[in-house]
Amino acid sequence: LNRGFTEARCMRGHMNFVSCVCTIPPSDLYPHGLIATGSNDNNICLYTPDDSEPLYVLKGHKDTVCSLSSGKFGTLLSGSWDATAKVWLNQKCMMTLQGHTAAIWAVKVLSEPGLMLTGSADKTIKLWKAGRCERTFIGHEDCVRGLAIHGETEFLSCSNDASVRRWHISGECLQVYYGHTNYIYSINVLPNCQGFVTTGEDRSLRIWSQGQCTQVIRLPTQSVWCCCVLENGDIVTGSSDGIVRVFTRSLERIASIEDTEAFERELSQASIDPRTGDLGHINIGNLPGREHLRDPGTEDGQTRIIKEDEKLEAYQWSGSEGRWVKIGDVVGCSGATQQTSGKVLFEGKEYDYVFTIDVSENGPSYKLPYNTTDDPWLTAYNFLQKNDINPVFLDQVANFIIHNTKGQTLSASGEFSDPFTGAGRYVPGSSPASSAAPASKDPFTGAGRYVPESASCRVAPVGGAVPCTGTGTSQSDTVQVGNIYFPKKEAVSFDQANPVQILGKLRELNGNVDEEHKLRESDFVILEKLMSAPCKTSAESPTAQQILPLQKALNWPSDTVFPALDILRLSLRHPTVNENFCSEKDRIQFVHFLLKFLKPEERPANHLLALRALSNCFVCQPGQKLLMELRDEVMTEAVELRLSNNKNIHIALATLTLNYAVHLHKDDNLEGKVQCLSVVSIVMEAVEDHEAIFRLLVALGTLISNDKNMVQLAKSLGLDNQIKKYLSVSEPDKVKQCCRLVLELL
Repeated sequence: LNRGFTEARCMRGHMNFVSCVCTIPPSDLYPHGLIATGSNDNNICLYTPDDSEPLYVLKGHKDTVCSLSSGKFGTLLSGSWDATAKVWLNQKCMMTLQGHTAAIWAVKVLSEPGLMLTGSADKTIKLWKAGRCERTFIGHEDCVRGLAIHGETEFLSCSNDASVRRWHISGECLQVYYGHTNYIYSINVLPNCQGFVTTGEDRSLRIWSQGQCTQVIRLPTQSVWCCCVLENGDIVTGSSDGIVRVFTRSLERIASIEDTEAFERELSQASIDPRTGDLGHINIGNLPGREHLRDPGTEDGQTRIIKEDEKLEAYQWSGSEGRWVKIGDVVGCSGATQQTSGKVLFEGKEYDYVFTIDVSENGPSYKLPYNTTDDPWLTAYNFLQKNDINPVFLDQVANFIIHNTKGQTLSASGEFSDPFTGAGRYVPGSSPASSAAPASKDPFTGAGRYVPESASCRVAPVGGAVPCTGTGTSQSDTVQVGNIYFPKKEAVSFDQANPVQILGKLRELNGNVDEEHKLRESDFVILEKLMSAPCKTSAESPTAQQILPLQKALNWPSDTVFPALDILRLSLRHPTVNENFCSEKDRIQFVHFLLKFLKPEERPANHLLALRALSNCFVCQPGQKLLMELRDEVMTEAVELRLSNNKNIHIALATLTLNYAVHLHKDDNLEGKVQCLSVVSIVMEAVEDHEAIFRLLVALGTLISNDKNMVQLAKSLGLDNQIKKYLSVSEPDKVKQCCRLVLELL
């Protein structure tokens, strides 16, 4: 009976060490699934199980890829030393998750669509939803090294602080587990969440159940880098001696007597440094002799140290066998503290040295990290380049490194490198402490006057109806109409207004404005023309001089500027006004001017009118170009208004998102489409108004039309499940019809 494993294939393709591996489940395209590997060469290689060469290579990270996790529909999540995580689909980077300040050592795709976790050397864990950080988990006191899913709403994390934490995705830390005496590198959950396993720098594999460490298995090597749990419950470990070991509870699969004896013999011959802390505090003078092993242990994994012929030996109690098993000789060979090993963590990576360099007496100090395997001259050059220091110091810095390291270099060792940093084993202690008014009321005053129309838009009637307004020829509920909703070809604008009421409010507030910004009677005449100009085909184009009164009114205080914002959103529909604000040298400042009204502390009226103005910018080409140029900034600010309880604000936000979708569909901008899709998902979770939902559905349909990548990403984010509830909406009928058409694509 062959109880072991044999090497089926050796994969090639990376230019440096491989730091992480994961599998991607089978699909129609790849019925046997794929194998993904991340490397110190900054790349990810994808292989089919029957080929030694990469199927394709994913490039995009700027530093070592040290963690991978696969999700549904072929998505792949990667974490890197460059402090970013990336979401990949069909050989393309769909999202970059930014927010951590140090290397991301652990990533995990959660079972709920769109949710992802990242753990970092900045000691935090972040929960991401559709590409946005939803929550940051704080509690670990050192680098987070591993993550594991524990049921539908919980997860586990392990850290260099030698602890395991159990979290609820709401942010609460439910429990902290202690047992390891050194860094914990890896964590995995047992089948049916019946416990979990961990490995670390203390030479051990530990099995946990019901909040307790129930078994400790010592290995004849210092660093146990990783572990995984097979479907049959067997546990696999990878360690710094280059050996993969499989442990089982099944008598059918247990190793032969010869293999078991060889393992115990290798274990007994191992050397244990007392300074690692693996065996706790040791007082050599008070150690007993072999008679101490006559008494049985009190729990599985308990260790005892005895003195035998002036030699110290470590034993571990095996509860299953009822005997003490020798796990090594205690010697003073290598340490596990910064002082004994010299390893130092800097910016999430490990180095042999981190020097402080003072370039000038009164200038700032700079940190220079260095490994003895590095070229001192190249390190000095990179240091000067990074900190913008004069190259004249090259010789001085290089000689400083050589002098202070005494030219030391590391020779090849029997121990393997840390797959996360490329350095030797990790050493504890090395990281430095490191509400709006109801819709029937005036949104500006709360009274029943000056109410901008909340759901108006300008679209061409298609199939006898205007989808965004519901006006035009009615459609019978029993007739299945074609897709008149998406992909949307033109921007939706806010057109309806009552110029008399707007100017009346402007006159009223003008009496309280300082003289510098006060409007003259002639200004009101010009402003009235600006509002009506887009509606009159024969009207003369406004001149730059005629736009000055509007610019003056836009400089009014925040609590009185709203009528001017309303005039702005109407006048932006005119090509000349649009070009004046969106094409001039101050165009960036113009967008920033509007974005300041989206801040939470601003009045809801300003939120609403700024969103409408941004939406109307899309009516003309200059505005389209400007908002596409500043897409990331605009969408990042705007999406926060999903938390408003004003349905008109939600409709305006949905319209802005739709207008972005229209132009991203035209440009086939992948990065922009991904961001817009993320915004659709996030906003749809927060809003309830059916008009806002409808516009988001049109945006979604437009984004995924004729784009298989976007269809797959939408499914991986769970948007198909998210929108199914709108099939039951009876009024307006367009919500149900549009939802049905979107689901047909998904």
